[in-house]
Amino acid sequence: MSTTAPTPTHQTIPNPNVDFDAIVIGAGFGGLRMLHELRQLGVSTRVIEAGTNVGGTWYWNRYPGARTDSESWVYAFSFSKELQDDWNWSEKYPSWSEALAYLQHVADRFDMRKDIQFETRVIAANYDEVAKVWRVTTDDGETQSCRYLISATGPLSTPYKPDFAGIDTFKGDWYLTGRWPKEEVDFTGKRVSIIGTGATAVQVIPLVAQTAAHLTVFQRTPNYVMPARNAPMTEFELKSIRANYDRIWELAREHVFGFALEPAGRNGADVSPEEAQRILERHWEIGGFRFLFETFDDILINEDTNKLVANFIRNKIRSIVKDPKTAELLCPTCHPVAGRRPPLGHFYYETFNRDNVSLVDVKDDPITEITERGIRTASEEYAADVIIFATGFDAVTGTLNAMNVRGRGGAALEQKWEGGPQTYLGITVDEFPNLFMVGGPQSPFANIPVVIDGCVDWIGRAIRHLRDNELTTMEANADAVAKWGVHMNDLVNATLMHQAKRSWFMGDNIPGKAHAVLFYFGGAGNYRKECLGAAERDFEGFTVG
Repeated sequence: MSTTAPTPTHQTIPNPNVDFDAIVIGAGFGGLRMLHELRQLGVSTRVIEAGTNVGGTWYWNRYPGARTDSESWVYAFSFSKELQDDWNWSEKYPSWSEALAYLQHVADRFDMRKDIQFETRVIAANYDEVAKVWRVTTDDGETQSCRYLISATGPLSTPYKPDFAGIDTFKGDWYLTGRWPKEEVDFTGKRVSIIGTGATAVQVIPLVAQTAAHLTVFQRTPNYVMPARNAPMTEFELKSIRANYDRIWELAREHVFGFALEPAGRNGADVSPEEAQRILERHWEIGGFRFLFETFDDILINEDTNKLVANFIRNKIRSIVKDPKTAELLCPTCHPVAGRRPPLGHFYYETFNRDNVSLVDVKDDPITEITERGIRTASEEYAADVIIFATGFDAVTGTLNAMNVRGRGGAALEQKWEGGPQTYLGITVDEFPNLFMVGGPQSPFANIPVVIDGCVDWIGRAIRHLRDNELTTMEANADAVAKWGVHMNDLVNATLMHQAKRSWFMGDNIPGKAHAVLFYFGGAGNYRKECLGAAERDFEGFTVG
């Protein structure tokens, strides 16, 4: 079986006016998928990647317990049947190392590394209005030009570390989960403190607890954690998936969150309280996001159904965690189910039954500083040999804002987005011609490979449209951007997600960051239809020339 890239539909023709037709920033899922698409179009491409290898999220996030929350067979590329046939996932929810190995396999199988410039970070990108090209400057001092600038940096690529006073005085070791070292970190016999109880911390905590002398968890806001029920993949399951992949991808592209799941076909009010409990119990045992999406169809839009599910989870927490006080601290009360990023757990609540694990509530007793010995709250100091910051990301806009991207008239992207992201389709921005974003702000929060596939398909159509019609530039119209922003607010307000406090869905986890909708909450399937509709209407909402 060939391991080289398929022959593109248009042969790459060197353009004397630019170094590359396209420059893609990032070599994770988005960057690799975009590179494959551009090759099919015959577009000369350079991918710029800060890491030493491909992988994106899974290159940087290698903390203990890191793994996907999407089922492995849909956390993958769909552009090649041969690729689907020659890769065997070992688990239902693959670890970071297996996800990384998969992306490295893709890069090797399609000979992608020759088009990737590693260990290079973009520090500026400026649009040249006279030449109608982008000039991209990297941290090695080099500037390269391109016709199309495409960001594939991912929504979670800039970790957030709170600026705690005294951190430089701490005499132990500290780690940021989003920049975990490649070398193994040994917690054996150590007093470990972890700050945060979001999706990352939910994965870290059970693993670190197994070897640490003591683990202290500092929690501000508890989460609704659903059991993943991870298991090895059997040969029978792999064969079944391959035989049904067309239907699997059809379902995933239509699903609200990009999963290969059928609608439940019922709402909470359609069944008796007793039957509702049986449905929830059955899907709690099945595990994963099937608990959210195969129980009731109105969990995210109906307050009564959401409360039904929330109460069920809280009762599960109380039944699992032995200490009543700890159990109540772990019960969320200030946001609806899925109002914040819903994590999947691997014996998360069970971990708090260990004698070497304690929980500190910092909502009313906040952390005031890091000391030489550990962490001090308003009322007490907690000794630590190691501190782990699982404090999330400057999500969606953070990485792009840090790149110093400037469009027509020197318009700065960071300044334009000071009050929140402004895009059209989550892919383009007015005043920034030929800037395209894969999984950018105001695209869906969903199973990311499915979102990426839709974005990349649209960008490919746009570039093909420009080339086939001998056009040079495409830029979103300001009125289309404004209408898309209104649409984003309308969509989130139609759900219960707007009720959540301190949610990174709205940028509220970062001090000083504007409260604004960062994602499209109308569903991955509807998003794809809206994007394709704009393209099929002769790229309505754009100025081309």
